[in-house]
Amino acid sequence: MERSLLSRFFILSNTSPLFTSSMTSAVHLSKYLKSTGQFRQRNLQIGRNFRCLCTVSVSEPATPDISSSSVKKRIVSGVQPTGSIHLGNYLGAIKNWIALQNTYETLFFIVDLHAITLPYDTQQLSKATRDTAALYLACGVDTSKASVFVQSHVRAHVELMWLLSSATPIGWLNRMIQFKEKSRKAGDENVGVALLTYPVLMASDILLYQSDFVPVGEDQKQHLELTRELAERVNYLFGGRKWKKLGGRGGAIFKVPEPLIPPAGARVMSLTDGLSKMSKSAPSDQSRINLLDPKDVIANKIKRCKTDSLPGLEFDNPERPECNNLLSVYQVITGKTKQEIAEECQDMNWGTFKIVLTDALIDHLHPIQVRYGEIMSDPACLDDILAEGANKASAIADVTLNNVYQAMGFLRRRG
Repeated sequence: MERSLLSRFFILSNTSPLFTSSMTSAVHLSKYLKSTGQFRQRNLQIGRNFRCLCTVSVSEPATPDISSSSVKKRIVSGVQPTGSIHLGNYLGAIKNWIALQNTYETLFFIVDLHAITLPYDTQQLSKATRDTAALYLACGVDTSKASVFVQSHVRAHVELMWLLSSATPIGWLNRMIQFKEKSRKAGDENVGVALLTYPVLMASDILLYQSDFVPVGEDQKQHLELTRELAERVNYLFGGRKWKKLGGRGGAIFKVPEPLIPPAGARVMSLTDGLSKMSKSAPSDQSRINLLDPKDVIANKIKRCKTDSLPGLEFDNPERPECNNLLSVYQVITGKTKQEIAEECQDMNWGTFKIVLTDALIDHLHPIQVRYGEIMSDPACLDDILAEGANKASAIADVTLNNVYQAMGFLRRRG
């Protein structure tokens, strides 16, 4: 099962958590914390001729309650550093980030803490984290517009998770489909507590930054429901006048984030089964196109991918899932409209279309692969990028975390 968030971002369940009517009727909060803080941009250029002009600046403290209409809405998203980033991760998440960073305040991080919920290779985790960060940048994430950082580099993620855990009913987590499936297969003695509680960490990832939106695929729309319900629950239990009596601002502690559904390409299916999502965890590498696959590997995978025997090519025929998937990939890769693709390909046979699709994929991925090589050739610069991203993220996260500590009644350390 695909496990990428926050582009696993995040697999929680295939059904929304169920809550009592008394809880949902009790929550009537209408005001949410305004986006916090604006930060200086730094001079960093990553392009075809890669140069590192990093000048790490000290993040300015976040200022809560900014009401100006000019403040950008905030988006957070991320991908797990497990396995190779594939076409599904790219088209479903990372490619969409490139457009979003021009309109929104964006934070994109590598969710390495989520990578340890199941057995993993400790020797590979650090390398995979660095590789994933480099691919973010190679795909076009611009660090003058977006903060790029590693989840574990911002300690507030884990702290907030613990605080949220105290307000999360165990029944909500027991209903999570992935936990039930994994524990049933492996047995309770072989499944760590983290697999049960990782949805709370996911909620922490989102709520920590007072996120307005989280980019998710259409099929993942319900996966944010636990986060939304948890935000409302904490706001009800600890916010409002209760928080104000403790010296706080009052009102809502957390924003309740909304899903942001990309218009196309959000759900890329397996090359070997048009009814299954393209996944890092699929046993066969033939089922996916990895972003760093060489030309000959891409050509071989497309040549061998599953198709049907019907004449012509068409979108949206439920009896032809592989056809719809491959046409959709071609549409997003080329930037053409659905109508243009339908007209171009309607009379093609599979042999012809596979050559066209292969050429388009190779042409699209080649500059990404070149930029990735350039970025990886200067690890010190990449480390500087991640450090500055973590500093900027921490400045936002610490404001939220301190508010939660205060609202929950903790005695805070002075000095």
